[in-house]
Amino acid sequence: MKFSENTKKLIEEAQKKLINQFKEIDDIATFNQLKVLNAFQDNSVGLRHFSQTNGYGYDDIGRDTLCKMFAQIFKCESAIVSPLIVSGTHALTLALYGVLRPGDEMLAITGSPYDTLKEVIVGENNGSLKDFKVSYRQQELKNGKIDIDSLSKNINEKTKLIFIGRSRGYEWRDALSVDDIRVAVESIRKIKKDVCIMVDNCYGEFMDYIEPTEVGVDLMAGSLIKNPGGGLAPTGGYVLGKSKYIDLVAGRLTSPSIGMEVGSYAYGYKDFYQGLFMAPHIVANAVKGSMLLGQVFYDLGFETMPLPGSKCCDIIRSIKFDTKEQLIDFCRAIQEASPIDSNVVPFPWDMPGYEDQVIMAAGTFVAGASIELSADAPIKAPYIAYMQGGLTYEHVKIACMYCVEKLGLANN
Repeated sequence: MKFSENTKKLIEEAQKKLINQFKEIDDIATFNQLKVLNAFQDNSVGLRHFSQTNGYGYDDIGRDTLCKMFAQIFKCESAIVSPLIVSGTHALTLALYGVLRPGDEMLAITGSPYDTLKEVIVGENNGSLKDFKVSYRQQELKNGKIDIDSLSKNINEKTKLIFIGRSRGYEWRDALSVDDIRVAVESIRKIKKDVCIMVDNCYGEFMDYIEPTEVGVDLMAGSLIKNPGGGLAPTGGYVLGKSKYIDLVAGRLTSPSIGMEVGSYAYGYKDFYQGLFMAPHIVANAVKGSMLLGQVFYDLGFETMPLPGSKCCDIIRSIKFDTKEQLIDFCRAIQEASPIDSNVVPFPWDMPGYEDQVIMAAGTFVAGASIELSADAPIKAPYIAYMQGGLTYEHVKIACMYCVEKLGLANN
């Protein structure tokens, strides 16, 4: 595609406005890169850690060391990092089933969890938590933030686990910052000290100098084909936090009798280690790309979230379009600008786990990897596209120009 001079000028002007924010993102990336490098050095990582294993996987040094490194990087007691976890939803499900028992209550304090978790929690006759007599309640957000004042009336003696969704799913709000989570944790501890506080950290890793586990969160889960996999991890997920909870989750991943003593991987672990090493830099690229695209579309008169000039707390960029057609064209432009399957034309479809038809653009090297540039949206008003990822800033910049041209905005 050839880009008009107007489009190029839009990009150049947006970049000038973002210089100071880009500097802050670079500083965060350098801080996190040192933290990751220290974990590699402290654990004496060598070629032996990349080797494939088979069978039961007893004494799998690649698996066990990767778990130790995640615990060190995220400053917690223990971690499960495994290619046997198939997605972020799977990781979150393992954590919930590991901790909760019949008669317990789960309280979500960030409104409704992501669509794919709803059936896990309140599905009917499908093996959900509800089927196992775990009750569920939720507390809605107040002005896009956790309603601290309502915590005392919603936490009771049955409340075993409090769930916090850091990212926004398909909602028009900012992601929560680590400081937002800190305030909530401090308030919860005053009400019920021993409750398990769990965070869905998908899209949030390496976004700041500290992580939720550093402000008192007990349990945290996410996907390796998002931020911490650095675009190289081919699959997998993690659950980390306090050992007493991680031991329970390990029993759910395999069985209570063997926990994390087993679990081989016949393809080797190099991509997981290298992806983790690359993650701080890759996340920084994705955040810069998100800021650029947000600034450009804001300058063109569209509502974007987060607002230009505000802090990004996850890698997702939301853009509100006027029509369904604009929304679809935006996603198609992202697909067209992709290195993989650029010839594919996305259409809305009935995707499992979602209430509305969804359109998804993802021309990625790892199928569905949202640390790579992708975009998706439910087809419903208001027409909001959710763009995330980008292995290189330059790719997102080019994709932004594709979007401007595709929507006919170059002369606006």
